[in-house]
Amino acid sequence: MRRLSRKKTLNLVKELDAFPKVPVSYVETSAIGGTVSLIAFTTMALLTIMEFSVYQDTWMKYEYEVDKDFSSKLRINIDITVAMKCQYVGADVLDLAETMVAAADGLVYESVIFDLSPQQREWQRMLQTIQSRLQEEHSLQDVIFKSAFKSASTALPPREDNSLQPPDACRIHGHLYVNKVAGNFHITVGKAIPHPRGHAHLAALVSHESYNFSHRIDHLSFGELVPGIINPLDGTEKVATDHSQMFQYFITVVPTKLNTYKISADTHQFSVTERERAINHAAGSHGVSGIFMKYDLSSLMVTVTEEHMPFWQFLVRLCGIIGGIFSTTGMLHGIGKFVVEIICCHFRLGAYKPVTSVQDGHTNNHLPLTKNSIHSTS
Repeated sequence: MRRLSRKKTLNLVKELDAFPKVPVSYVETSAIGGTVSLIAFTTMALLTIMEFSVYQDTWMKYEYEVDKDFSSKLRINIDITVAMKCQYVGADVLDLAETMVAAADGLVYESVIFDLSPQQREWQRMLQTIQSRLQEEHSLQDVIFKSAFKSASTALPPREDNSLQPPDACRIHGHLYVNKVAGNFHITVGKAIPHPRGHAHLAALVSHESYNFSHRIDHLSFGELVPGIINPLDGTEKVATDHSQMFQYFITVVPTKLNTYKISADTHQFSVTERERAINHAAGSHGVSGIFMKYDLSSLMVTVTEEHMPFWQFLVRLCGIIGGIFSTTGMLHGIGKFVVEIICCHFRLGAYKPVTSVQDGHTNNHLPLTKNSIHSTS
C-alpha cells in the first residue's frame, strides 16, 4: 500500500512538472539556431557585466524636511586674504539679534604676500576649473560627496619659495560660532569696537589711499569642516579697481546631513550671489568700503544619503535579463524560420509549374510522357 501511494504521489508530481523533457532524438539542431544562440549568450554576458557594474555603483538620495534645530550654534570656517596690512583691517560678525562676534573669538590675522607663488597659482587655477564644471554639471556634486575624506585636501598649499618681498596683505583664517539667525560677516577698515547700537570700526586713523579690498577667498564654509568638499566661493579672487569699493556676497545657507559609507557629518551647503560697486556719495552710491558677506539660513534641511542596490534586486534584474533574452531570441528565431520557410516554399512551387508553349498559333497542353502513360496506352 505504501508503494502504491508513493507511486501515485510521484505520478502527481510528474504531472505538475512545468519543465517537460524532450528526448534527444526528437531535437533538431541547425546552423541558424546555433548562430542565434551564440548571439543570445553573448548579449546575456555583456548585459550581466553591465548590470554587475551598476550593482557595484552607489547613488545619492536627497530628502527634505523642516529644520527644527535653532538653538545650536552655527560654525563659520573662514580663510580670506585681503590686500591690506593687518593693522588696517578688522573682521567680525553682527547678526539680526544685534549680537556681535569679534574676530578675537576664533580668527587669526597673519601677514602674508598677496601674490601667489607658481604652485599656489596652479592650485587656484585648478580649483576655478572645478568650480566652473560644477556650475555646468550638477551631478559632479554627488561625486564630491562620495569622495569626501578620500580626496586630496582643498586647502591652499604653503608657499614653496622664500620670497624676500615684505608682506603686503593680511590673511584672516579660523572659525567663528554664531547664532542660527541671519547675519553679516564683514571685513572693513579699522578694528571693531562695541557700540550701544551695534558696533563701529576705527577707520579715521587709516589713510584713504591705503584702501585696497582686493581679496582672495581660499575657503568659506558653514558647519562641520569636511575635507574634500568644494564650496561655491573657494578659489574666488576679486581685484578692486577703486580705493572705495564694496564687495557684497548674499549667501543662503542650507543645513545638510551627509551620510555616506565613508563619513557622517552635519555640514551646510550654500548658494551665493555676488555684487560689487564703487562708493561715490556724490553719485548716490552710498555705503562703506569693505567685504560684506550677508548670510541667511533656510528653514529646510537636506539629508544626503549614499545608497546601494540590494542584492535581491540585483538577482531579480539578472533573472529578468536572462529570461527576457531567451524569450525574445526564441520568438525572433521562430519568426525568422517561418519567413525562410515561406520563401523557400515559394521557390519550390515555382520550380514545378507546367510548361506552356505556343506553336503555329495553337497551344500545346500535352504533358511529357512517362512510363505509366506509355503502359496505359499500350
